[in-house]
Amino acid sequence: MSEARRTGGFTLFALWFGAAISLAEIMTGSLLAPLGLKQGIIAVLAGHLVGTLIFALVGIIGFRERTPSLISSRLSLGRYGSYPISVFNIIQLLGWTAIMLIQCARSLQAITGSLLGLNSFVLPVLFTGLLVGIWALTTDRGISAVNNAAVALLFFLGLIMLKAVLQGGGAVQLPVPGGISFGAALELSIVMPLSWMPMISDYTQTARSAGGSFFGSFAGYFLGSSFMYLIGLLSALYAGASDPIGILARLNMGYPALLIVILATVTTTFLDVYSAVLTTLNLTARFSKSRLILVFTILGTALALYFPMEQYENFLYLIGAFLAPVFSVVIVDYFIFRDDRSQELWNVSGLAAAAVGTVAYYLVLKLDLVIGSTVPAIIITVGVYLLLRFLSNRIILRRRKTCLTKLCKS
Repeated sequence: MSEARRTGGFTLFALWFGAAISLAEIMTGSLLAPLGLKQGIIAVLAGHLVGTLIFALVGIIGFRERTPSLISSRLSLGRYGSYPISVFNIIQLLGWTAIMLIQCARSLQAITGSLLGLNSFVLPVLFTGLLVGIWALTTDRGISAVNNAAVALLFFLGLIMLKAVLQGGGAVQLPVPGGISFGAALELSIVMPLSWMPMISDYTQTARSAGGSFFGSFAGYFLGSSFMYLIGLLSALYAGASDPIGILARLNMGYPALLIVILATVTTTFLDVYSAVLTTLNLTARFSKSRLILVFTILGTALALYFPMEQYENFLYLIGAFLAPVFSVVIVDYFIFRDDRSQELWNVSGLAAAAVGTVAYYLVLKLDLVIGSTVPAIIITVGVYLLLRFLSNRIILRRRKTCLTKLCKS
């Protein structure tokens, strides 16, 4: 790839900032409201700091190896070891596509209902799905200036939205029903950037520099996602609602709200579709990108009509339980042991440690620790992996000594 085709740090910043500007992140931020303003902000920022650091480290691997995320994971997990991650990633990306389209359609219902008297759910899903497919089909022409301009507009509209939320609520905190612990809130903030780990190297592999790869991705997602979470948190605290789009519509800002909804959905969801395509190509190269984009756009749009949104939090926990242990093995192997297992079929020790980490995640989740579940699961995964590597090396050394002893005797 020529230098002219390399992706700069600002473009990566805009890409991940745009990916973070989504209704799903606003909705998740609103779930933290029972903590109150101070603890809610701490949970948002601390959780995103942890999650985005891990996310950006994985992106560095893609930059150095010049390969997509899941192909890079073969360095640690082996050729076939990357396949379970690929299958899981396709499933979660289809789930995210459906969730984004559902949130968009519900918000559009509120806006078009007041502006135009239209209250359809199916039509907004189909319309937005079509836009997502078109956006994804243009990705190969570069992460375009159009996307950068859309992100800048989204940020401006987001500021308008935040101002409207605060003014609409009179800057007075309202009691929020329900309850959530600090550890659970922290976990919901960590998981969101982790959900992008299987995709980040799809874009950092073309970065011009390691610094641009790391800081562009980190800053873009950290600022964008934290901003969206805080809008959701403030909406619930000051306006008594978790839907700031509906608030804007009631404040006679229907058309800006309409633009926010559509742009936020498209600039995030096209990444889900496009990355599902690249993940599929890790499994097989038999299909063209354009056909796969159409297939995944259609599947995600169809799923949006039936996805059980009451399982949203469990969906987030599933992502953290699977991806945090798996990529902690990848990071340890790459940055500490500097192994290359891409020619092996499986890294049995790594996959076993990741499986233990997944079980540990759910066990810790029940304990409701103040530090959440991701950090303990990563510590346990790394500890188990180091132990298994030590035992494996001891076994290999014993076998070699036995072979040498037999050879000397013969």
